[in-house]
Amino acid sequence: METMIRIRMSQQDAHYGGNLVDGARILGLFGDIATEILIRHDGDEGLFVAYDEVTFKAPVYAGDFIEAVGRLKRVGNTSRKIVFEAYKVIEAVHDPDRPYLGRVLKEPILVASASGTCVVPKNR
Repeated sequence: METMIRIRMSQQDAHYGGNLVDGARILGLFGDIATEILIRHDGDEGLFVAYDEVTFKAPVYAGDFIEAVGRLKRVGNTSRKIVFEAYKVIEAVHDPDRPYLGRVLKEPILVASASGTCVVPKNR
Protein backbone atom coordinates (compact mmCIF):
# COMPACT_ATOMS: atom_id res chain seq x y z
CA MET A 1 0.00 0.00 0.00
CA GLU A 2 1.28 3.45 -0.91
CA THR A 3 0.01 7.00 -0.58
CA MET A 4 1.32 10.41 -1.65
CA ILE A 5 0.93 14.08 -0.77
CA ARG A 6 2.08 16.96 -2.98
CA ILE A 7 2.28 20.38 -1.39
CA ARG A 8 3.90 23.74 -1.97
CA MET A 9 6.05 25.02 0.85
CA SER A 10 4.84 28.48 1.80
CA GLN A 11 6.50 31.50 3.30
CA GLN A 12 4.99 30.39 6.61
CA ASP A 13 6.96 27.12 6.34
CA ALA A 14 10.25 29.03 6.06
CA HIS A 15 11.93 28.87 9.44
CA TYR A 16 15.53 29.84 8.79
CA GLY A 17 17.37 32.55 6.86
CA GLY A 18 17.17 32.41 3.09
CA ASN A 19 13.61 30.98 3.25
CA LEU A 20 14.91 27.55 4.30
CA VAL A 21 12.13 25.23 5.48
CA ASP A 22 12.52 23.38 8.79
CA GLY A 23 12.97 19.62 8.43
CA ALA A 24 10.17 19.14 10.94
CA ARG A 25 7.76 20.31 8.23
CA ILE A 26 8.72 17.28 6.13
CA LEU A 27 8.25 15.00 9.15
CA GLY A 28 4.77 16.48 9.51
CA LEU A 29 4.01 15.36 5.95
CA PHE A 30 5.29 11.89 6.79
CA GLY A 31 2.95 11.81 9.80
CA ASP A 32 -0.03 12.75 7.62
CA ILE A 33 0.90 10.01 5.16
CA ALA A 34 1.15 7.45 7.97
CA THR A 35 -2.31 8.48 9.19
CA GLU A 36 -3.81 7.98 5.74
CA ILE A 37 -2.15 4.58 5.32
CA LEU A 38 -3.45 3.43 8.71
CA ILE A 39 -6.97 4.63 7.97
CA ARG A 40 -6.96 2.88 4.60
CA HIS A 41 -5.47 -0.33 6.02
CA ASP A 42 -7.11 -0.50 9.45
CA GLY A 43 -9.91 2.05 9.51
CA ASP A 44 -8.15 3.75 12.44
CA GLU A 45 -5.66 6.61 12.66
CA GLY A 46 -3.45 4.64 15.02
CA LEU A 47 -0.47 6.23 16.75
CA PHE A 48 3.01 7.00 15.46
CA VAL A 49 5.40 5.38 17.97
CA ALA A 50 8.88 6.14 16.63
CA TYR A 51 11.03 6.97 13.68
CA ASP A 52 13.77 4.36 13.19
CA GLU A 53 15.76 6.55 10.85
CA VAL A 54 15.46 10.04 9.38
CA THR A 55 17.84 11.44 6.78
CA PHE A 56 17.72 14.92 5.27
CA LYS A 57 19.46 14.97 1.91
CA ALA A 58 18.77 18.35 0.28
CA PRO A 59 17.45 21.75 1.35
CA VAL A 60 13.82 22.75 0.91
CA TYR A 61 12.83 26.40 0.45
CA ALA A 62 9.60 28.36 0.51
CA GLY A 63 8.05 28.05 -2.95
CA ASP A 64 9.31 24.50 -3.58
CA PHE A 65 6.77 21.78 -4.36
CA ILE A 66 7.34 18.62 -2.36
CA GLU A 67 5.94 15.20 -3.18
CA ALA A 68 6.02 12.90 -0.15
CA VAL A 69 5.37 9.18 -0.47
CA GLY A 70 4.80 6.50 2.15
CA ARG A 71 4.73 2.74 1.70
CA LEU A 72 3.44 0.16 4.14
CA LYS A 73 6.32 -2.34 4.40
CA ARG A 74 5.34 -4.69 7.20
CA VAL A 75 2.20 -5.51 9.15
CA GLY A 76 2.58 -6.98 12.63
CA ASN A 77 -0.01 -7.89 15.22
CA THR A 78 -0.62 -4.23 16.09
CA SER A 79 2.44 -2.58 14.56
CA ARG A 80 2.82 -1.15 11.07
CA LYS A 81 6.25 -0.40 9.56
CA ILE A 82 6.15 2.45 7.03
CA VAL A 83 8.92 3.92 4.87
CA PHE A 84 8.84 7.47 3.56
CA GLU A 85 10.53 9.58 0.90
CA ALA A 86 10.10 13.24 0.05
CA TYR A 87 11.09 14.69 -3.32
CA LYS A 88 11.36 18.23 -4.60
CA VAL A 89 9.51 18.24 -7.94
CA ILE A 90 9.35 22.01 -8.58
CA GLU A 91 11.81 24.47 -7.14
CA ALA A 92 11.43 28.15 -6.47
CA VAL A 93 13.85 30.31 -8.43
CA HIS A 94 15.62 32.62 -6.01
CA ASP A 95 15.71 35.85 -8.01
CA PRO A 96 14.80 38.88 -5.86
CA ASP A 97 13.73 40.80 -8.98
CA ARG A 98 11.37 37.98 -10.04
CA PRO A 99 10.24 36.10 -6.91
CA TYR A 100 7.34 34.50 -8.79
CA LEU A 101 9.53 32.21 -10.93
CA GLY A 102 9.56 28.42 -10.54
CA ARG A 103 11.27 25.58 -12.38
CA VAL A 104 9.86 22.08 -12.96
CA LEU A 105 12.70 19.66 -12.28
CA LYS A 106 13.49 17.09 -14.98
CA GLU A 107 14.36 14.62 -12.24
CA PRO A 108 12.87 14.92 -8.74
CA ILE A 109 15.42 15.54 -5.97
CA LEU A 110 15.24 13.30 -2.91
CA VAL A 111 15.16 15.73 0.03
CA ALA A 112 14.39 13.34 2.91
CA SER A 113 13.80 9.70 3.74
CA ALA A 114 12.65 7.96 6.89
CA SER A 115 11.17 4.82 8.33
CA GLY A 116 8.92 4.51 11.32
CA THR A 117 6.58 2.34 13.32
CA CYS A 118 2.94 2.99 14.06
CA VAL A 119 0.53 0.99 16.18
CA VAL A 120 -3.18 0.36 15.88
CA PRO A 121 -5.23 -0.97 18.82
CA LYS A 122 -5.75 -4.71 18.53
CA ASN A 123 -9.53 -4.51 18.61
CA ARG A 124 -9.58 -2.30 15.51
